[in-house]
Formats: sequence, structure tokens, C-alpha cells
Amino acid sequence: MNARTARRRRAARLASSIPVIVVLALVATASAASAAEEPSSVAMSETGRLDVSSRRDASKPPVEPWRWPVAAPIRILAPFRAPPTPYTAGHRGIDVAAAAGAPVVAPAPGVVSFSGMVAGRPVVAIDHGNGVVSAVEPVAGVVEAGTPVTAGDAIGSVATGGHCDSGCVHFGVRVDGEYVSPFLFLGGLPRAVLLPPA
Repeated sequence: MNARTARRRRAARLASSIPVIVVLALVATASAASAAEEPSSVAMSETGRLDVSSRRDASKPPVEPWRWPVAAPIRILAPFRAPPTPYTAGHRGIDVAAAAGAPVVAPAPGVVSFSGMVAGRPVVAIDHGNGVVSAVEPVAGVVEAGTPVTAGDAIGSVATGGHCDSGCVHFGVRVDGEYVSPFLFLGGLPRAVLLPPA
């Protein structure tokens, strides 16, 4: 494959993900509106885990690490890459290897906020409260919007098409509408240590 073909494929992939981003932004807006009564604060703990707590109840314990949405063994095909601005290229989640038809589970408790097609591919989104929303694709949902779920509940099965060239699940997380690395919630992101210049 030459460089020109590779650029065209990347441009086509980016163009196909724009409708997904728009729909997920709409879902996030609706989630943020419903969470307006329960403002949240998000902070990084000393262990490197993301702590999400309500300002109304500061005594709430930190969020427990989430489950992976697919069964082990976990193989990361593409990592999270934060875009420099909200509307530029990046990878707003992680791609995890998974066979077509494999079960997909809720990573944490919440309420299904969306289950349906976006730009020709099936997506399931879960509102976890406090401004935190996760989404998986391509996942043929077996749940409807409004369904409460707990961590590990079946929400669908791995489908085909869209984001991944072959068997995988794209797993994204937003906090107050901003994409963040799912590793912050999975407990798998080591604490950053700055080294002095060499």
C-alpha cells in the first residue's frame, strides 16, 4: 500500500467517525443536563486512579476500578490518543481485540443512555452518573435506553463494521463531555513520573 492510499484510508476512517462523535456528543449533552442536579468533581488520586465524587456528598468513596467490556485475555489493538483540540484527529478510546459475536458487558453500574445505530454501526452508551459516560462499538445491544445495569451485566455482542478493520471493540469514556483514557477507570494507568533532563 502506498502513502497516498494510506492517507485516503485514514481520511475515510476519520470522515466516517464524525457522525459517531456528533451522536455521542448529543448523548453526553443529555447526560450532562440530567446530571445538573448532582454536580461532580473529578480528581486524580495519589495512586493514579481517577476519583469521581459528588460535591454534595464528599464522603462518597472513590470509584472502584471498572471491568473490561470483553473477556480476557485483553489485547489492546490501538491505545487512547487525546486530540490536541476537541475537533481534531485523535483516538478517543481504546480498541480491544474481540471475536465477532463475543459477549460485551457493562464496565460499571449505570443506566443505558443509548443503544442503536450510528453511522451504520451499532453503539451502546452507559451513563454512570457524575458526568461519566462510556460507549462501546461495534456492539449489537441487547439492552434498551433507560435500562439500569451493574458491572458485568451483558449489554450486547461484538458486531462487525465501522471503527475496527477486524474483530475488536472500541471502548471510550467521557467525563463531563471530555474524552479521557478508559485506563483511568480500569485502574491500569500507571502514575506519571517526571524525570530530570538528561
